[in-house]
Amino acid sequence: MSLISQAHAAAEGAPQGGSMQLFIMLGLFAVIFYFMIYRPQAKRVKDHKTLMSSMGKGDEVMTNGGLVGKITKVAEDNDYIVIALNDTTEVTIKKDFVSAVLPKGTMKSL
Repeated sequence: MSLISQAHAAAEGAPQGGSMQLFIMLGLFAVIFYFMIYRPQAKRVKDHKTLMSSMGKGDEVMTNGGLVGKITKVAEDNDYIVIALNDTTEVTIKKDFVSAVLPKGTMKSL
């Protein structure tokens, strides 16, 4: 019992600067979270939206699944595009699944 009262008395005499250090650490973690996680992700989302809005008929694109084709039709109302993989095969996909717009002539070089 005397050990508990001695520990309690020692804690009462300790300085109370710990709460300020806690707020500084939380602020530091918030800054790290912003610069290492949130900001790069927001930039990627913005770049992808710019990519989706800039796509047009005749652009050569690559999908998330690795398909490479030329856009033959763009439906503006429901965000779907038709991609010609070769002369006879066409695929309809959502614009969201396009990962990159390739330079002209990429399909010929493959």
